Amino acid sequence: MLDTSTRLLRLLSLMQTRPDRTGPELAECLEVTPRTVRRDIERLRELGYPITSVGGVGGGYRLGPGGSLPPLLLDDEEAVAVAVGLETAAAGTVTGIGESSARALAKLHQVLPVRLRSRVRSLSSALVSLPVLGPTVDPGTLTAIASAVRGHERLRFDYRGMRDAPSRREAEPYRLVHNERRWYLFAWDTGREDWRSFRVDRMALREPNGPRFRPRPLPAEGVAEHVTLGVTTKRRHYQAVLTMYAGAREVADEVPAYLGLIEPVDADTCVLRIGSDSLDQLAVWVAAFGFDFEVREPPELIDHLHTLTARLRRAADASSARRGS
Repeated sequence: MLDTSTRLLRLLSLMQTRPDRTGPELAECLEVTPRTVRRDIERLRELGYPITSVGGVGGGYRLGPGGSLPPLLLDDEEAVAVAVGLETAAAGTVTGIGESSARALAKLHQVLPVRLRSRVRSLSSALVSLPVLGPTVDPGTLTAIASAVRGHERLRFDYRGMRDAPSRREAEPYRLVHNERRWYLFAWDTGREDWRSFRVDRMALREPNGPRFRPRPLPAEGVAEHVTLGVTTKRRHYQAVLTMYAGAREVADEVPAYLGLIEPVDADTCVLRIGSDSLDQLAVWVAAFGFDFEVREPPELIDHLHTLTARLRRAADASSARRGS
């Protein structure tokens, strides 16, 4: 059986991972009696944790937010995970996140035990994050969108399209999607009556929000896949589907998520969906990935690969002849 202090930490950890717990469930996890759980709950209340009793079969407890809630308790792995996240956030795509992360990391260092402080400092001194080039988004915009998603409120905003064409939009927001370079809002565009992906850095929110809406079923292919196809393929003039003769993980090392969508088939094969407005660019991309492949569509890409291959062969033959003369 755990000693009292260790048991209290374990009890608090259980309630922080899921605020609503029944008494019998906690007793089983801690391998104690429900009576011991009740006593431990009283001790946590005395320490300032806002825990309320919940009625029902066997009784239960709920850990409330705010107020006099002391600092969050983290185990070793969780503390290192938080430190890594704060360290790498400095190179992220959210405006001002680097400074905020540095302040949070300094506070974390102050409360870490000595054994963990040494590990985290070693990690901090060894880690270098490359900055992400391109526009960043305001954290206030992200939280405003997230609040609208949670509250099922329509968003009204001005939007700059791919060629900076301005438009005024109204949409039902469903998810925020991040693909390492950009933040996207996945939403139902009420004007176009279809699913759309909007780059958050191109949005200017208008106040107040629109009326509440009843959530509709999400697309069958999933939000991540829908957004990836939308930003990499569907909006392009040429949309290619390739069978890649390599595993999905291998191909993913060469084809980042912002370039195309990879669909595993088996251990040695996957499907790559990728788009471009230029057949030359598309042909060079697929040839440079370093894997054998087969073009399933479009037929224009197959013809263009024949043309490009002949052009490269003529260049190679001419270069070889010049060197030999």
